Amino acid sequence: MKITLLLTGKTTEKYIDEGVKTYETRVKRYLSFEIVALPEARNLANPDVIRSKEAISQLAAIDNADYLILLCERGKQHTSQQFAANLQQFMNRSTKHVKFLIGGAYGFAPAMYERANEQISLSSLTFSHQLVRLVFMEQLYRAFTILHNEPYHHN
Repeated sequence: MKITLLLTGKTTEKYIDEGVKTYETRVKRYLSFEIVALPEARNLANPDVIRSKEAISQLAAIDNADYLILLCERGKQHTSQQFAANLQQFMNRSTKHVKFLIGGAYGFAPAMYERANEQISLSSLTFSHQLVRLVFMEQLYRAFTILHNEPYHHN
């Protein structure tokens, strides 16, 4: 199985970028993983137009066979153990490619919700689309340590 994290826009905060890279290295010990930064719409005043423009590149980065999970505030929340179990189910079903998508500052266009196979929320709190990158990467790493019975996660 391969996992791709699709980001809308580049990571601008150095501490977030360093943290993401740290967890990226760790996650790659378990499976094929990559991070792809997609263009962020700029210099537009209307959030609907911004979301629609970003959806063009987001949809272009997703193949029909990909299992797409949006990381968004309206998604279902999981414990770390549940998230790990979901990843295990993907592996058990021989899912070839799971793509997680983090939207831009204004979220997703309706087309992205229609295309998504699933939506996950990392918290009831609202995080910046920059910070979500680091939080997600830590949870992805945590999930694999749970699946491999490594001592990182404590119940």
